Amino acid sequence: METYLYSIKKNQSEFPRQKISSSKDAEQFIRQFYGDDLQVYESFFLLLLNQANETVGYAKISQGGIAGTVVDVKIIAKYVVDTLSQAVVLAHNHPSGNIRPSQADENMTTRIKATLNLFDCKVLDHIILTADNYFSFQDNDKII
Repeated sequence: METYLYSIKKNQSEFPRQKISSSKDAEQFIRQFYGDDLQVYESFFLLLLNQANETVGYAKISQGGIAGTVVDVKIIAKYVVDTLSQAVVLAHNHPSGNIRPSQADENMTTRIKATLNLFDCKVLDHIILTADNYFSFQDNDKII
């Protein structure tokens, strides 16, 4: 019978650490992951944070069409567990330019929050980006 021993250790990362203290901080940091495609198709990103709300990584979760993208909560949970993140900021764009969240956006946020709660990971905000504006779930009391 074979025995496998696993060790838990922190991997060093060259990822830039930045403290996220507000929706504006999150919006500015996340916006750098988008290119000219911001107004072309919808993409969903995850910003991963440590206990001090400093960035430890990010992940592009999905890329869809002009009116939506599929978000798999299991993939989000995997990134949270792999990085031992204590908090996250969710982000996606609306190519239409409409910053208001849809009912599907609100339902997805609630579902992700409930899942990550199982791992003691907080969803601090969900940012919706447009070319020249953004909407923060936190600033608009939609993170409950």
